[in-house]
Amino acid sequence: MHPTAYERHAPDPRLVAQSLEASRQAVFWLEDLPAREARPRLHGEERADLVVVGGGYLGLWAALNAVRRDPGRRVVLLEANTVGWAASGRNGGFCEASITHGEANGRARWPQEYAALERLGHDNLAAFERDVEGLGLDCQWERTGVLQVAVEDHQVPWLGPDALDAAGARRRIDSPLFLAGVFEPDESALVHPARLAVGLARAAERAGVVIHEDSAVTSIDTPRGGGCRVGTEHGSVVAEQVVLATNVFPSLLRRNRRMTVPVYDYVLVTEPLSREQRASIGWQGREGLSDLANQFHYARLTADDRVLWGGYDAIYPAGGRIDASQEARPETFSRLASHFLATFPQLEGVRFSHRWAGAIDTCTRFAAFHGLARQGRVAYAAGFTGLGVGATRFSSEVLLDLLAGEATPRTENPIVRSRPWPFPPEPLAGVGINLTRWSLDRADHRRGRRNLFLRGLDAAGLGFDS
Repeated sequence: MHPTAYERHAPDPRLVAQSLEASRQAVFWLEDLPAREARPRLHGEERADLVVVGGGYLGLWAALNAVRRDPGRRVVLLEANTVGWAASGRNGGFCEASITHGEANGRARWPQEYAALERLGHDNLAAFERDVEGLGLDCQWERTGVLQVAVEDHQVPWLGPDALDAAGARRRIDSPLFLAGVFEPDESALVHPARLAVGLARAAERAGVVIHEDSAVTSIDTPRGGGCRVGTEHGSVVAEQVVLATNVFPSLLRRNRRMTVPVYDYVLVTEPLSREQRASIGWQGREGLSDLANQFHYARLTADDRVLWGGYDAIYPAGGRIDASQEARPETFSRLASHFLATFPQLEGVRFSHRWAGAIDTCTRFAAFHGLARQGRVAYAAGFTGLGVGATRFSSEVLLDLLAGEATPRTENPIVRSRPWPFPPEPLAGVGINLTRWSLDRADHRRGRRNLFLRGLDAAGLGFDS
């Protein structure tokens, strides 16, 4: 077993502890929102043409795009908590062009269709950018691109023949760990994720969408005579059609209850860097950053020059239950802080202000799946596996196409017409997921060599390559 670069260059544990002393268990993005009034809870019975369940990105885009397609359509959105409080308000803010969870995953699963999927993804990102401007979304949009770096010798060939050498990579972002890199200017933008969610909600309301918060949906009834009744504790909405956008939370459809599992991702954010600290790491292009390990890190700058640093540990909670206690995980935050200081030793003395976690909706193909249920009256999508900022906009259009019965380049593509394998029931799911995580960690410690278990998953079409 070979120690990773982050382990070989690990800082003094006392420096790690000092960096975390002032941090709070809180989501920086949500704290950085302007004050806002809570939306009313659903009471009594309402009628609508379309009900959207879930106030994250997928639900907000679906509601907004439904009204943009048909301005006379009455759309009601029901959110169990507040708009954007879950994954949509606590992710890293990387808005990717890819709708296949990266090129490697896309080419492995849809080799014949990948060129079309790549075009659809880039078209979606371009339309996203137009919407940011046209809708006036105050989400700190930055079309920065992303720098992928190798931090181990065996990773360098993975970058291909056009890779930057160590000096070239370090001219963009300066770290002694970077051995090579590839800058992709057109693959990604950065956003303030919580401001994006709030902005989409306001745009939807301006277009006529009614949003109820604190309105958890408990049932969806689809009587034989047609229509749908969506029930909450205090009321219901009767509508012709429903969009389910609950993602990581337990599905209201029995058929989808084993299609996704929650995996917790962890994030640190520093205090704002001083001018001298910022100069010591370069980063003049403000691009997104990720490494090539199976257990990878991602990083970016915020508008006020904090560094967001996340990834590496991906924790599956016991029994697959969403559990807020998983968010407070001191050993993971210490590991993240150690890896950060190994990457940027010139930032010794910097303090982290915030630490948090969130649950990702993972499916066995690592890219979203879509479908219709209840005689075509209920549309759903889930399984974005951490790359949902951009892909949810694409999926919202897919769901509206499906409900309309329209054949489009989106709905005709196998990525929409196929479903991933479900996860097995517990305890098998937990055993398999944790064995996969252990095997990926071993591969990172064995110069990328995948063991028999991972090779078997690859052969079965269930493998993961970050």
